[in-house]
Amino acid sequence: MRYATFSSTADTTPRLGVVHDTHVTDVAQLLAGTWPGAVPPTLLALIQSGPEAWKRAAELITKALGQAPTGATHDARAVRWHAPIPRPTKNIVCLGLNYFSHVVETSKPLDKPAKAPEVPLFFTKAPTTVNGPYDIVPWDEAATEQVDYEVELGVIVGVGGKNIVKANALGHVFGYTVINDVSARDVQFRHKQWFKGKSLDGFCPMGPLVVTADEFGSPQGKRITLRVNGETRQNATTADMIFPVDVMFEYLSQGMTLEPGDIIATGTPDGVGLGRVPPEYLKDGDVVEAEVEGIGVLRNRIAKI
Repeated sequence: MRYATFSSTADTTPRLGVVHDTHVTDVAQLLAGTWPGAVPPTLLALIQSGPEAWKRAAELITKALGQAPTGATHDARAVRWHAPIPRPTKNIVCLGLNYFSHVVETSKPLDKPAKAPEVPLFFTKAPTTVNGPYDIVPWDEAATEQVDYEVELGVIVGVGGKNIVKANALGHVFGYTVINDVSARDVQFRHKQWFKGKSLDGFCPMGPLVVTADEFGSPQGKRITLRVNGETRQNATTADMIFPVDVMFEYLSQGMTLEPGDIIATGTPDGVGLGRVPPEYLKDGDVVEAEVEGIGVLRNRIAKI
């Protein structure tokens, strides 16, 4: 399944949709009368309903799409796309320095030797960073002068757990999305830790879809790219991760419970503005496109506020 959160001109409430071809269909309308009880109104609600509900939804959607009720299906170009989970229940967990090429490029400005981390480096972004896949990224000049970009594969936890072993880790994934880990570099380095510089409002565009794990396949080996005003800045594959998705699940869940709907951003490859010589940060009006193979493209304009 390829799920999205959308709203229309007639109904501005964000709601769960299933994307097919060039259309998006309202899941609540599509499954009305066939679901036991109320249809999950949001993607988060569906995820929290558990694996049996995911399977039931997929079967019913596949059966019903050809006979969707009038008004349930919309041209994908005519709706507003929201982040798939517009307000996560917890901070987004992120991995720093998870591609060696990024380790190398970020070591140079800091005059440090390039050394791959021995264990995953986790930090978080506040829920208020979450932004739509086509919305503006607000730039508050009073907060930062150095806005940077980082394309990342996002992982959505489906089955919670603690002390998850690597062999079982991918069975805990609901699906995958695209994340742009927008960063305020001056704030990041001034504070000597990453949370504040990564957590300015609107600094986490996400989407446009969540592709379920069964459809997406292996998360390692997907092309991951980013363009600024049409110029390719980042271009790698997720096979280049130092800590693959199953390994990061094992580390993250040691002694710490992961819950359905938790979001993990898996790190970025080289090509960020900080790593260019000289550093080249985003400017007012720049259009940033972040893409992961098999999911889609985020397209966000940087706008001073």
